[in-house]
Amino acid sequence: MTFKGICIVEVSGQSCASCLSLMNELKKVDLPEDVNLIHIEIDEDQKEFINQYQIDRLPTILILKDDVEISRCRGFQPEEILSLWLNSKILEARGKE
Repeated sequence: MTFKGICIVEVSGQSCASCLSLMNELKKVDLPEDVNLIHIEIDEDQKEFINQYQIDRLPTILILKDDVEISRCRGFQPEEILSLWLNSKILEARGKE
């Protein structure tokens, strides 16, 4: 799996209540048009992804720029905190352009 540009990758599990809640919070955040929001639901087919990005807890949010990890957040976060964190990390990723 290859990620181009700035991507917010939300990694969750099928029966994870915190994961479902986090995805709802992510949908409320106003993201710039050039930032891609990607949802990945973990199952046995994603072993390579899990190893590559060292996913050890769900939910996890990865901020990636051209496949390079800028930052990560684990666990549920309320919309206000999530929005502040995402905007800060998007600016950080843009600074690396």
